Amino acid sequence: MKRFAIAVGAVIAMSMPAFADTPLSEAEMKSATAAAAAVGCEGGKWEKESEGSGVYELDDAKCKEGGQYDLKFDKNFKLINMSAD
Repeated sequence: MKRFAIAVGAVIAMSMPAFADTPLSEAEMKSATAAAAAVGCEGGKWEKESEGSGVYELDDAKCKEGGQYDLKFDKNFKLINMSAD
């Protein structure tokens, strides 16, 4: 019975769609970079969440405050979260 439950769980997991973040377009990158600079951060890796939320993520940005941060911006490039990495 336990093996059956594990097999069913595996089938369900494989049938679910995989969500992968997508790279930014050239226009999005320009706006995103400007938004990060406005809060004193640069560098890092940009991604756009593909779940339809319109959230842009910047991982491992170096900020003037010192240290590395992960930032999230909404679809209008307004900062919604900044956390120490």
